[in-house]
Amino acid sequence: MASLRLLIFACVTIFLDSCNSSKNVLFIISDDLRPELGCYYEAGSQIHPGIDTPNINSLASKSLLLKRAYVQQAVCGPSRTSLLTGRRPSTTRVYDLETYWRDAAGDFTTLPQYFKENGYTTVGMGKIFHPGSASGFDDPISWTEDYYEAEVKFESKKKSWDSISDRKISNTGKLLQDQNITEHALSLLEEYASSNTNFFMAVGFHKPHLPFVSPEWAYGPYPEDEILDVSNPFAPSNMPEIAWFKYGDVRGYSDIALYGATGDINTTLPDEATRDLRRAYYSAVSYIDDLVGQLVDKTVELGIDQDTVIVFLGDHGFALGEHGLWSKNTNFEVATHAPLLIHVPGQTDAGIVSESLVEFVDVFPTVVEAAGLATVERCEDGSSESTPLCHEGTSLMPLVSAPDTKLKLSAFSQYPRQTDIMGYSIRTDQFRYTEWVQFDYTTNTPDWTVNSGTELYDHDIDPEENYNVHGDSSYAEAEEILQTILHNGWRDSIIL
Repeated sequence: MASLRLLIFACVTIFLDSCNSSKNVLFIISDDLRPELGCYYEAGSQIHPGIDTPNINSLASKSLLLKRAYVQQAVCGPSRTSLLTGRRPSTTRVYDLETYWRDAAGDFTTLPQYFKENGYTTVGMGKIFHPGSASGFDDPISWTEDYYEAEVKFESKKKSWDSISDRKISNTGKLLQDQNITEHALSLLEEYASSNTNFFMAVGFHKPHLPFVSPEWAYGPYPEDEILDVSNPFAPSNMPEIAWFKYGDVRGYSDIALYGATGDINTTLPDEATRDLRRAYYSAVSYIDDLVGQLVDKTVELGIDQDTVIVFLGDHGFALGEHGLWSKNTNFEVATHAPLLIHVPGQTDAGIVSESLVEFVDVFPTVVEAAGLATVERCEDGSSESTPLCHEGTSLMPLVSAPDTKLKLSAFSQYPRQTDIMGYSIRTDQFRYTEWVQFDYTTNTPDWTVNSGTELYDHDIDPEENYNVHGDSSYAEAEEILQTILHNGWRDSIIL
């Protein structure tokens, strides 16, 4: 009998050890964050010659840093729905800021939900899913704990842009929204560490989303006379009008409206206003960098750093006057390119940099594999909408051992225009190719024969996408290949 008890005890111990072998996940997302960080642009940026993000840089130095990661749609709701379900907008049917995928498309399992179903404590705070109807009010099924959102005290969009209290918050002891979110996360990290709780914690920072509010100290690294002017404040030559976006959110601020900006093609804000906005944006980035540092440092302080996968990303890019544009809402590089880095203890500690093309639908299978959970399979062709648990991406874990591995021919993005047009875009190693075509929202399908505009940018000689070379005979062969890749879709583009 004693031997039987010992055998049972040993089996239970092995079982518990196996359960505890899965790593925690600290999932950090920043809103409207372009990949213009120190770890991406060591030689400087298009905004300021010195980018002050020491904490993100430090995290990147022990992470898999994906230098060419692209979102599936450059606006909050669709992008977040896509990356958190591992499905593309054509599957989620989420193209706006109101539609909930569980109502519009299918009861797809989310990334935190999958961890919850595998015994994790899952907790979300701040902006993870797009709030409100777009997520069924933060998708309650994804979380084991009550969802947390901090009160907004100083960051109302109703105030004019120029109000100093809207942008520089002095050290009054009153916490900004993202600071409150950080305090909540730090408290829970302490609680979970002390109770040896396996957790998936999603921390969603609202900044640097408009308004670009930050503590006063965050302006220090960015003297006004060092902010750079926009190098390309004009629309690309030969750009189809359908590619344009009038950036109504920025123009909606009362004092910006005084400049009379119409949002029309080849118009933009005055240089002084542009530099002021760019400076405020980067101050907000440095503010978020400080909060990221607090979270990462806390895992070290609590001794859980070797048991915790850390993911840091932005939900899409953000135009700061490039092409005369502001905000996102386009298929341009500046809107679809976003930061993504993944720290896997014991595997990425020396720092790994990859230039491989990756997409945000790749995040779901990558985090699952990095944490040690059972692999989630890629959705089978024709069954994505009927399969609750699957993904439409590729795990990025092969890049940990072989960062030069080519995972796919291209990254796919899309953006709707008007009521019946969809812009489909692909980014290859050399090109960005986009077609704006008729789209039927009832059948959720494009008509490639009805085209409102085509764009082709050669990044080898035109990284700012200033010259649309569609129709140039010297690119005829390349354009034919790119059109085939686009029309065939993402499945045919996958290599691994």
